Amino acid sequence: MTPKDPRFILRLAREGDDLKAAQRLRYRVFVEELGGDGALVDHAARLERDEFDEYCDHLVLVDLDRDSSSLDHVVGVYRLLSSADAARIGRFYTSREYDLTPLLKSGRNLLELGRSYVDADYRGGKAMYYLWGGLADYVAEHGIEILFGVASFHGTDIPALAETLSLLHHRHLAPDALRVRANADHFQRMDLMPEDQIDRPRALRATPALIKAYLRLGGFVGEGAYIDHAFNTTDVCLILDTANMSIRQRDLYTRGRGG
Repeated sequence: MTPKDPRFILRLAREGDDLKAAQRLRYRVFVEELGGDGALVDHAARLERDEFDEYCDHLVLVDLDRDSSSLDHVVGVYRLLSSADAARIGRFYTSREYDLTPLLKSGRNLLELGRSYVDADYRGGKAMYYLWGGLADYVAEHGIEILFGVASFHGTDIPALAETLSLLHHRHLAPDALRVRANADHFQRMDLMPEDQIDRPRALRATPALIKAYLRLGGFVGEGAYIDHAFNTTDVCLILDTANMSIRQRDLYTRGRGG
């Protein structure tokens, strides 16, 4: 988990200043940028928290040039919830939006990815590649077979998202054995346009970078989007079977690792 740039370091955090700094980064992105909220969000301390945090590993990217005393030293984070830790809390976070029965019945070793954010000043650089490198090490060390988690489009204007959602449905729908489905209370069908009417380059431009990255790795999406009006997002569930990644895809996934 050693980035090539000595300015950065990757490590796992469950508590202490690293966790608080991760929650501070989450607050800047999730609350201040996207307008989200939650029962355990601490607005006074500017910490975005929830009941899953104590059960998760947080993979944090630390910029050693930033002041840790002000909790600004964490510039990237992935929240990781394993099958074993999900059993302790009784569910995965994603289950509030998607029926995960196909994954739970698969017998595969699962890892849920959540709360993945990079500080605004570090987007477009190497930060996400470093996080991917650390994630690759974590997956290898723990024998993870399936990665999954929710990714969001900002806003809930479905006509504006119709072309992109349709492209995801027609080109990247998960196979039956892994096809989770958005829960009925907020279900939004994604096959909104015939495939031959989609302007693919335009649809891809409108797709968030994180979603495109997982599609390039061979990822799939579940059936249906989940409309989250409380957080003003339209969510899709991403699923990645590590066994199906090609050598080229694995190189993309691991090139943030040191060496």
